[in-house]
Amino acid sequence: MKINTSFLLFATVLVVLIGTLSFEVCDGALYGKALKLKFYEKTCPEAQQIIKTVVEDNAGFDAFLGALLLRMHYHDCFVRGCDGSILLDPTSKTEQVELQAEPNLSLLGFDVIDEIKTQVEAACPQTVSCADIVALAARDAISAPFGRQMWKVPLGRRDGRVSRASDAIANLPSASSNFSALLQLFVHKGLNLIDLVALSGAHTVGVAHCGTISRRLFNFTGKGDTDPSIDPTYAESVKAHCSVNSKNIVEMDPKSSFSFDNHYYKNLIQKRGLFESDASLVTNPFSAKLVNQFQNADAFFAQFAKSMKKMGAMDVLTGNQGEIRKNCHLRN
Repeated sequence: MKINTSFLLFATVLVVLIGTLSFEVCDGALYGKALKLKFYEKTCPEAQQIIKTVVEDNAGFDAFLGALLLRMHYHDCFVRGCDGSILLDPTSKTEQVELQAEPNLSLLGFDVIDEIKTQVEAACPQTVSCADIVALAARDAISAPFGRQMWKVPLGRRDGRVSRASDAIANLPSASSNFSALLQLFVHKGLNLIDLVALSGAHTVGVAHCGTISRRLFNFTGKGDTDPSIDPTYAESVKAHCSVNSKNIVEMDPKSSFSFDNHYYKNLIQKRGLFESDASLVTNPFSAKLVNQFQNADAFFAQFAKSMKKMGAMDVLTGNQGEIRKNCHLRN
């Protein structure tokens, strides 16, 4: 019997949308009862201020710090949950950790996490997890220009002891993913269609290397062509920049890559999404509707906050699980 894949995709999206209703109602259960906003209130009350200060000091001379730490947080949470496993270094020549996986080779910002950890350990030895530090640092870096917290971060995550490159390769979204693949991955992680579109908005800040989009620009179908879903004028400008050197960087949100805003969605409407995964969001009627809704900045900020809170609670270790690392790069 022939299976109608379009119908299956429609059914999946419908289930996800219906499920969204329960997500809003079951806020406490969804985000994990073990995570609490005031988790360190008695054990390390100065922790959040230390993190905020270090992040803001570094953001003063690195305009892309928000993008770097937000990406680190994403890459941590999508692999084995938000457990700080992205920070672990290999302890032998045979061990291949998440950091060594191809999608993670361009991650930056670890020096800021190390600076935070050093100061927090001095104030409260072996109390605050590296996983919580990453979650808070990402929030604070994005929030710094706004002068207010852009989303709340419940705390109490523990650090994981397992880090495998193979897990990163299997679980991280690809820049060349189509809509179906993206949605399937997000649903598998307990996220939904709205989260997919909202969290993709993180591409409003930061840059990418030309090599990441080389195939889309220069050899999309193996015939030396360009992806027809990209605006021709935009494609030519990026091609001119990237043809010089594949290691060149290009803005993920043209003309707005330093600002965390909703300009990303305006680019999608104009067919100026940098990655295939970006462009895929307007290929489905449900996600395209959300792209249009997020033309309203307040709507985007509100949903991004909800989706970040959900993502930050994915498969977390709590209680006696995992450990609190003394050094974020090494197991105790």
